[in-house]
Amino acid sequence: MKTTLKLEELAQFGFGIYLFSLLPFAWWWFLVLLLTPDIGMIGYAFGNKVGAFSYNLFHHKGLAIVLYLIGVYLQNDILMLIGTILFAHAAFDRILGYGLKYEKGFKYTHLGDL
Repeated sequence: MKTTLKLEELAQFGFGIYLFSLLPFAWWWFLVLLLTPDIGMIGYAFGNKVGAFSYNLFHHKGLAIVLYLIGVYLQNDILMLIGTILFAHAAFDRILGYGLKYEKGFKYTHLGDL
């Protein structure tokens, strides 16, 4: 089952790359911005509860999709970029086994303990 989940996330990461290819930004932006959602880890400086909330906020695919769709509706390339980067990053993290966090600590995720 773990392999199936990783393949699904790989497909979603590929979809994120495809969505980025539709945007008018140079490819180096994708590489530069791909790890920026990890800024959500800063919340762990304020405890596990705040850390889990902030990390999960920056790694929630639903939020990524909503931001992307708002960008499409408003014809705003920056919002579409933000949504695409959040989506691709979340998929990439899950390929590596980093899931959404539980409040008891960084290593406790919805995909299992790290």
